[in-house]
Amino acid sequence: MDPETDGKAFAEAVDSISSDLAKGFHIPPFLTHLLFAAIIVIVAKIIIAIIKRTVLNFSRHSEKFTFIMAQLVWKLCATLIWIVAVVAILGVFGIDLTPVLAGLGITGVVLGFALQESISSLFSGIMIAINSPFRVGDWVDIGDISGTVKSMDLMCVTLASGDNKKITMNNKSVWGNTIVNYSYIDKRRLDMAVSVRYTDDLEVAKSAIRDLLGSYPEILPDPAPLVEVGSYNDSSITIYVRPWVAPSDYWPVAWRFNSDILKALQSRGIDMPYNQLDVHIVKD
Repeated sequence: MDPETDGKAFAEAVDSISSDLAKGFHIPPFLTHLLFAAIIVIVAKIIIAIIKRTVLNFSRHSEKFTFIMAQLVWKLCATLIWIVAVVAILGVFGIDLTPVLAGLGITGVVLGFALQESISSLFSGIMIAINSPFRVGDWVDIGDISGTVKSMDLMCVTLASGDNKKITMNNKSVWGNTIVNYSYIDKRRLDMAVSVRYTDDLEVAKSAIRDLLGSYPEILPDPAPLVEVGSYNDSSITIYVRPWVAPSDYWPVAWRFNSDILKALQSRGIDMPYNQLDVHIVKD
């Protein structure tokens, strides 16, 4: 099939129908062209809606074909369909695109250099959709940016930060960075530290911490929480506290532990240390 021949045949068919309507119903050709253009737009919207509904329904029943992949597929299809629709509408009004198509060889090279960032983002988006490192609603780190994934299109990924700022990153930057997904797992480890004095009983301190963790229903029993001496500092001893929780309980447990730990230690006669300097004076 020759696109140029098909385009001319389409334009001739439109002109023939317009002439028949003008003769039979006294409808001006320009109004007929507008009618054809409206029909093309309506058909394009119907096709796009069908594709969108089909791919989104398929993503709901497939583990590998994710919602982000579905978004990318239907938006890419929508873009191609609108390009075809615009070309068809221009053909309806008798605008010959043959010279434009003939010049795309040189123009394509120029546009390739001008739009290389956009093209790179497009292909990066395809790689993200295929590898599926995150889903809509996941909390992720992308480089040094953190947030909840809200949407993804052909060019960019949109995140919402913890303080509800809208963050837009182009797909090239996303795919070129390290992506850490905190929502894709069923459990997450809290890494906390508690400092005690050198004069305090370490076993009593560790027992107080274990009892406090045991009072939290969000703490998972498997793996068991780790409570062990981590380091000896200038003015304190650091105890590492590493319980496991569901991803949704990560911050609530962290905030509650930091609020409760001082009272729990003080109830066992243990207080938080502070920096101190011992000065020894030597007399000659």
